[in-house]
Amino acid sequence: MAQTSNENEAVVRRLSNDLNQFRTTHHLPDDLESMTGAISHLQKQAQEVMRQKPKWQSYFQGQMITKDDYEFISQFDQLNAEGRAKMLMDPNMRTQCAKTFLTLMAKLFKQQTLRYLLTLMDECLREDKSRVEIFNTYAKMKKEQLWSYFFNMFANQDQFVVYQTSRIIAKLACWSVERMSSSDLSYYLAWLKEQLKPQGNEYLQSVCRNLQMMLRIEQYREAFVAIDGIPRHDDCFIHPLTYDVQYQLTFCLWVLTFNPNIAAIMSKYTVIPRLAEILTETQKEKVTRMIVAFLRNLLEKPESEKVIRDNAMTMIACRLVKPLELLSGKKSDDDDINDNIVFIKEKLEGNLEDVTSFDEYAVEIRSGRLSWTPVHQSEKFWVENAAKLNEGNFELLRMLLRLLEQSKEPLVLCVAAHDVGEYVRHYPHGKKAIDKLDGKVIIMRLLENPDSNVRYQGLLCVQKLMVHNWDYLGKQADASAGNNTTNNNLGQRPLESRA
Repeated sequence: MAQTSNENEAVVRRLSNDLNQFRTTHHLPDDLESMTGAISHLQKQAQEVMRQKPKWQSYFQGQMITKDDYEFISQFDQLNAEGRAKMLMDPNMRTQCAKTFLTLMAKLFKQQTLRYLLTLMDECLREDKSRVEIFNTYAKMKKEQLWSYFFNMFANQDQFVVYQTSRIIAKLACWSVERMSSSDLSYYLAWLKEQLKPQGNEYLQSVCRNLQMMLRIEQYREAFVAIDGIPRHDDCFIHPLTYDVQYQLTFCLWVLTFNPNIAAIMSKYTVIPRLAEILTETQKEKVTRMIVAFLRNLLEKPESEKVIRDNAMTMIACRLVKPLELLSGKKSDDDDINDNIVFIKEKLEGNLEDVTSFDEYAVEIRSGRLSWTPVHQSEKFWVENAAKLNEGNFELLRMLLRLLEQSKEPLVLCVAAHDVGEYVRHYPHGKKAIDKLDGKVIIMRLLENPDSNVRYQGLLCVQKLMVHNWDYLGKQADASAGNNTTNNNLGQRPLESRA
């Protein structure tokens, strides 16, 4: 009994210290459930589920559950939070608690009863975080894998059962003394990643809350990045989202960037431009608060000054300076928002002072928002800078090819195709570099694009890959443009009016 009590006290102390340290450092509220101020679809259903108590005696009389399980669950279900706490002070009752819940999860198939059981278990854990060790201790005693009980539930046809189980897994994973093993962790995070589908998932808010919990733990952040969780996370912002989900998704990005290595790779994705757009449009202060906190981390957490400068330049390319000026003029009641805006604004203004044309070009590529800015069509620019696309293991060239492969915007495709062609034209080994990166196949696909401007720029790019007589190619391109009055120098300046 004394040993169990000491273990419980150690768990509570560790959890309390961890949470207090994180809150103090990162201004994190105690209760993640209350952070959005909105009740999720899952929570609304749970409230309704708890109004319909199962008839446990019928299960016992029908010999579907044992006497021990019946006596425990029928008594536990009738008690309030204080009564349950007293009941679970008994070590025997703690063991019986884990046995009953896990046994009934595996035995009972009636959906309403299973819903109730899982919701009661979730409530049990919510009342006292240290109760997760009741289940861990039982699984060790039985030499069983605790997670298999819960992962099996993902095959259930009832979506409430599936997502309520996921909610319990997140609590067990985050509140236990021992962290999830790498294989179980990868499985669970991969499952969460697959649920990040804004269209048609009414439980998206619950998925985000589970990720909010998981990603506060360093080990889990690294695992999420390892399964390419950020790109799926990033893609969510393409779709219309509620303010609450915008907040939750940005919160996840924010906690990820407390890891300097993760903060250093954020510019690989389109997170910054997408959040920049939301920042300029949102009317919700909580969304603003989270976005500026995330942006500050990108300018503060990376250990490399070059990465910090690149992040700043990407923000400049996303035209964030003006919105930040407007926000700084409004003055929020939240000191964190005001401080973060001042910090970001000063960083961006400091980087504006020594911007070169190639700097501007690089941040435009990283932002993914290409347009016919002067550098793209400047002969002098390409003569001086084409070889710089090779730096960092062809970082910018890879980004151009990725845009050609993934973007759906005709203007972006036109400009990117033009730039790849100019790179090949001005860098002697450009064709070899494109071949090495499998770029030729990507470029050839442009010839089948439904947009005529994209096809035109794709054709020019292919010609530059194949033709050595550039003067001849230039004359041919001019003749083609002159004959095609409909397209009027397709993909060039006229596209500005279409963008």
